[in-house]
Amino acid sequence: MNDILIVGAGFTGSVLAERISSKLNKKLLLIDRRDHVGGNSFDYYNDNGVLIHKYGPHYFRTNSDKVFQYLSQFTKWRHVEYRVRTSVDGNLYPIPINRDTINQFFKIHLKNEQQTKEYLNSIRVEIEKPKNSEEIVISKVGKEIYEKFFKNYTFKQWNLYPKDLDPEVCARIPIRINTDDRYFTDEIQAMPVDGYHSLFNRMLKNPKITVKLNTDFKEIKNLDDFKLIIFTGCIDEFFNFKFGRLPYRSLRFEIENHQQEFYQNWSQINYPNDFDYTRIVEIKHVTGQKIPNTTIVKEYPEAEGDPFYPIPRKQNHEIYKKYEDEAKSLKKIIFVGRLAQYKYLNMDQVVANSLELFEKILLKKEILGKGS
Repeated sequence: MNDILIVGAGFTGSVLAERISSKLNKKLLLIDRRDHVGGNSFDYYNDNGVLIHKYGPHYFRTNSDKVFQYLSQFTKWRHVEYRVRTSVDGNLYPIPINRDTINQFFKIHLKNEQQTKEYLNSIRVEIEKPKNSEEIVISKVGKEIYEKFFKNYTFKQWNLYPKDLDPEVCARIPIRINTDDRYFTDEIQAMPVDGYHSLFNRMLKNPKITVKLNTDFKEIKNLDDFKLIIFTGCIDEFFNFKFGRLPYRSLRFEIENHQQEFYQNWSQINYPNDFDYTRIVEIKHVTGQKIPNTTIVKEYPEAEGDPFYPIPRKQNHEIYKKYEDEAKSLKKIIFVGRLAQYKYLNMDQVVANSLELFEKILLKKEILGKGS
C-alpha cells in the first residue's frame, strides 16, 4: 500500500518522491504516462552512439548552492559555459545581444560599455511603459535589431508576433553592453557527467518508491486510498477542461546523424529568419562526449503535441486562474510544477520550488503522519 501518489516523473515529481521517501520514510507511487522518468530533461544514447536530449537542450545552470548541492548527491558534473550564435543574413552573431553583436551588425567599433550604452540610447525607441514584447525590445535596442533578431524568431516559436505577447516574454532576454558571449551568466553552469537519465535513476532508487511508467493518471482507480496526491501534469486536463483548454506550444524534433566529429562550431545556432526550424542543436559540444561522429537536432515549434511552453497572454492567465481557484478547494491534492502552475520554470527553479514545498508544507503536513 502506498500513502502517496505523485503524478509526473519529471524534476518536480522526482525531487518530491526522493524527499518524501528518504526523509519521511513513506511509501509512494510515482507514475508517468511516458516510458521513462526525467520528464523533458530525459536524455539517451541514440543508434549513432551520441548522448542526445530527447526534448531539446537542457542546459543546467543555477545561482543556488542549495539546489546544486542537492542534485550533486545524484551526479557528478561537467562544468561548461554555454555559447550560442544566431544566423542573420548569412552571418553568425553572439546571442544574447552584446557589444560584439552590435559592432558586427552595424559595422561600427564601440570600445567600451559607456560607448555601447550611448549607442543603444541613440537607436532605441523611448517607451515609458511597454505594453507588449515588441515594445520591450524596441525600447532596448531599436527597430532594426528587433526586425532582424527578434520578430520572426518569436513568431516561429509562438505563432504570435511579439506585439501579441506579454512584455515579460522578451523582457527576460538580456541585452549586454559588454562582450560576455555566454548564453547564461549563472554562477554554476554544468551538465550531468553520465546524463540526466542516470541522475534520475539514482534519485529514484529508494525501494519505498514504486515507479509505474506508461501509466496515465486516469488509469489509477483507487484515488481515495491515497492520503496525498501530488499532481504535476496539465491542470486543465485534471479538471477535464471544464474552463477551456490552456494553450501550449509544442516542438517537433528532426534528428540527423553525421559521420564527422562535429557538424557546427557551436552547441546551438538560432535561425530567426530562415527555414521553418528555430535552431539546430549539437548537444555533444556541452556533454563532452569524445566519439568520431555526431548528431544534430532541428527544432520545429508546433501547435499540437506534448505541452512544452505555456503561452504567456492575458487571456490564458485568466483561464488558468479559474483552474487555480478550483484546485484550492481540493484538500488532499497539491498542484505543482510547470504544467500544473501554467508557468515557464527553469530546471533549477523547479528543483528549488520542490525543495521548498517539501520543507515548508510536506514536513509539517499531518496527513502524512509518521513513516511506514
